[in-house]
Parts: sequence; structure tokens; C-alpha cells
Amino acid sequence: MEVSILAVGRLKSGPERELCDRYLDRARVSGRRLGFRGLNVVELAESRAGRASDRIAGEAEALVAALPKIGRIVVLDAQGELLESEAFAAMLSSAAAAATDRITFIIGGPDGLAGDVLSLAASRISFGRVTWPHQIVRILLAEQVYRAMTILSGHPYHRA
Repeated sequence: MEVSILAVGRLKSGPERELCDRYLDRARVSGRRLGFRGLNVVELAESRAGRASDRIAGEAEALVAALPKIGRIVVLDAQGELLESEAFAAMLSSAAAAATDRITFIIGGPDGLAGDVLSLAASRISFGRVTWPHQIVRILLAEQVYRAMTILSGHPYHRA
């Protein structure tokens, strides 16, 4: 199975990037043991348009163009479903068992996501009802992907 993260915005070098990379590296190692083929991140530039609606539309175009042709699409959305870590792991496991065996997570920019991007998603998930900067959402997602790998492999990292 392949896991992709499409994110609007770039993580600059510093503690946020280091933490995100640490979780992604751990997830790659744990995932290989489970048969996961890849975990990649595609960073898309934030739109510089003056109006929020124009920024959202421009970012939507870039996101849709970067989406793989097959696989399950999951959008990170403040109004999405709140999942426990075990349910998140089950979602990855289910995607791995599917014929397309690919899952793509989408993280929008500061202005959010366009309706046409939201409509492409098989699922919308949330890491809480509070508003998170998209950089922190990426760290949270990387950690949950790693945690899911440890849950699926029976590793003691996850203690619930």
C-alpha cells in the first residue's frame, strides 16, 4: 500500500519540519514491515491571490492536478469525523486491503478547501474542533500514521 499526503503550504526547516520528518521516517520503517510500499509528501504552494475565494480556487486546482488517479481520498477538515487512533489504523488497514491499495490525505491551506475538493473525498476526518495551523495538522497526521503502523504491528508505542 502507498500513503500520500498532499499539503498546501511548505514546512520550513526548523522544529516543525524535524518533528514531522521524524514521525514520517518512523512510519516508513514500521510500514515496510507491514507491507506498506511508500509514504510520500507532496507540498503545494499557497496561493498568493488577494481574495480568499481566489486562493481557495487556485489551491483546489493544484490539489486536483496532484491527486493520484486511483485510491481513497481522505480530507483533513475541522468539521470532519473525529476518529480514535484505532479507527484511524483500521482505515489504513482497510485501504491496504482494497484493490487500489492507495490512500491520499489532503491538508488544505489557511483558507480551507474548495467544495469540489471536499466532494472528492471518501472521508473527512478531524483532529478536533479547534482550528489548527496547517503545519501542525501535518505533524499530527504524520504522528497518527506512525501510530497506526504501530497499532497494526502490535508495537507498544500505542498505549490505550
